Amino acid sequence: MKKLLALLIILAPLHAPAQLKTGFDKQEYLELLRISGQTVDTPLSELVKLDKPKHHKLLYKSVPTELDNKWDLWMSNNNVAVISIRGTTLKSESWLENFFAAMVPARGKLYLAEGDTFRYKLAEDRKAAVHAGWLIGMASIAKTVMPRLDSCYKAGIRQYMIFGHSQGGAIAYLLRSYLYYQQQKGRLPKDMLFKIYCSAAPKPGNLYYAYDFEHITRNGWGYTIVNAADWVPEVPLSLQTTDDYNNINPFTNAAQMLSKQPFPQNIVLKLVYNSLKNPSDKLRQRYKKYLGTQAYKMVKKHIHGLVLPDFYNSSNYMRAGHAVVLMPDAAYYKIYADTSSNIFIHHLLEPYNHLMMQYE
Repeated sequence: MKKLLALLIILAPLHAPAQLKTGFDKQEYLELLRISGQTVDTPLSELVKLDKPKHHKLLYKSVPTELDNKWDLWMSNNNVAVISIRGTTLKSESWLENFFAAMVPARGKLYLAEGDTFRYKLAEDRKAAVHAGWLIGMASIAKTVMPRLDSCYKAGIRQYMIFGHSQGGAIAYLLRSYLYYQQQKGRLPKDMLFKIYCSAAPKPGNLYYAYDFEHITRNGWGYTIVNAADWVPEVPLSLQTTDDYNNINPFTNAAQMLSKQPFPQNIVLKLVYNSLKNPSDKLRQRYKKYLGTQAYKMVKKHIHGLVLPDFYNSSNYMRAGHAVVLMPDAAYYKIYADTSSNIFIHHLLEPYNHLMMQYE
């Protein structure tokens, strides 16, 4: 840690002027893709054919966590630090994190080990909920992110970009939310400025989490970049029920209202209503059973002592962030043709880089 602080002091003069600006920046994103290509230090790195970063130097690589999450710290030549979060790897535990798709409340505490409590707040609304697996991923890297941010701040670094591609993008959402509320609690300085790019990211939580994320990154401080041909931003499966609405809604007293209708309309309307409501409720319970309870048991084999909050009774996943949509054309499909033999053909860094180069 002392070596990192000393290096930061050399590279970043104290109280360097702010360099980050609001709004989507094409060149910023392309450079972040290049950084992500260096963060992918697994066998998948053989598939990455992007140039090396042009304006950043690597300062720190974290150690992989129990579910194989990892992040890098990079520094630009204009004193903006980058937190680059690695996406899914080839290891089974990394995929298990993705499939642990039950929701948990967006504020609470979890235990990463016996006596290792992680308290978190990712949204103001009590109805906000997030993906359980990616919450674990975020919590596991936050333990090393926070002290590095402290070193950066002591060295005079005030501006930061957060980036992740795929699973890394999902974790980036949650990390940005966590850092925002750490600032609100006074546990991080208020003058630390963050900008986030979530690339090819799946849906991180429910509608109320998405509302909160878009609120805290409003005015051009947060983006999600989507290739319209990529299936990953379409997952996890979203299931909306009558419980997934604001407190004031037409379903709250539906049963009571229908019972007041004259006979036999009340019977018919109840049958219609239950035929729509009951199947989705049952499917939500199956979702929670297999992608919640069963997956939880498997995750705990990798993280002994893990304890999560009770599952949130919803699977209504929503995309979050201010979207930059990359639209493939005929020329794109000549290079990246649809194929059943490679389901990730539209998801990797290269097709995103290709489409962004054409983006205007």
